[in-house]
Amino acid sequence: MAESHDLGKIGEDLATEHLKKSGYRILKRNWKSGKNEIDIIAENKDYIVFAEVKTRTEDLLIPVGDIVNREKQKSIIFCADKYINWYNISKECRFDVIIIIMNGDSHRIDHIEDAFYPTLR
Repeated sequence: MAESHDLGKIGEDLATEHLKKSGYRILKRNWKSGKNEIDIIAENKDYIVFAEVKTRTEDLLIPVGDIVNREKQKSIIFCADKYINWYNISKECRFDVIIIIMNGDSHRIDHIEDAFYPTLR
């Protein structure tokens, strides 16, 4: 479990740096509402971005819907709604997935914007 946690922390750090270099301002990391958590909340001039970070040691071709399943999406959307209401956010929001593929000392970042959308169901 500790190795998995360490890998996840490294991935979140890399994702945070990626977002900063891409012009985002990091608002929160690991923001929680009850049992739900959002890995990174960031903003640019157009959006508040709620990002889920997935770190892997292998480059597997897995659809985003399998990486962040429907239940996890609902959890993130619920948490984002709490954040939006808590901080009275009026800016457009977006749900991204950032996949970090670790390969020894190097890594690759796949940033999927609008990876999923909030729905009423």
